[in-house]
Amino acid sequence: MSTPLLRCRGLEAGYGASQVLFGLDFDIHAGEVVALLGRNGMGKSTLIKTLVGGLRAQRGEIHFAGQPIHRARADLIARLGAAIVPEGRQCFPNLSVREHLIAFAATRNSAAAPWTLERLYALFPRLAERAGHMGGQLSGGEQQMLAIARALSTNPRLLILDEASEGLAPVIRAEIWRCLALLKAQGQTTLVVDKYVDKLLPLADRNLILERGRIAWQGSSAELDAQRGLWTRYLGV
Repeated sequence: MSTPLLRCRGLEAGYGASQVLFGLDFDIHAGEVVALLGRNGMGKSTLIKTLVGGLRAQRGEIHFAGQPIHRARADLIARLGAAIVPEGRQCFPNLSVREHLIAFAATRNSAAAPWTLERLYALFPRLAERAGHMGGQLSGGEQQMLAIARALSTNPRLLILDEASEGLAPVIRAEIWRCLALLKAQGQTTLVVDKYVDKLLPLADRNLILERGRIAWQGSSAELDAQRGLWTRYLGV
């Protein structure tokens, strides 16, 4: 198999004397969609913060796009091609939709069909309609669309979505799942956190389940679908 786009070995992280992640080993290959699963408080957000440089690894190694990043700053990791759709969206209240999408735009040679402003508006027509509105004027669903489009505007090698559909109305969740399916078809490498396991199964190539900061299980969606006991044991589903 080819060299992973993201490779973690022996990864440990935490906050001060409180250790949260314990010896994580996993890979993400280019073009894969990987679901990160687990109950609240099991280390999913801590792992994401560590991957994007918001929290420094205490031990272990992370390699991304061929570079060691376990000691790298967040801006350097972003320039290598990691983009995050953060929990809570974190749209800027005083920037317009259009300003969000042009302020962070980047073109990478690896992008076969770059995400231009026009393509982002085609993906989310509602954003085109609201192009002149400020981030603080948008509904929660519109802000989530904007957060995804903002991340895509960087033409990322790896797209990370933390709580992709949290707090959204069912019709907006369906729109987010449609978007993720389209991105998968286009070969976008994605790491996604969400509690709707049944919606993730058709999207994810592989799944990682965290339990108290350790990888309790990892495997394909077909394997996870066939082992529904895992849902009850680790996910509370």
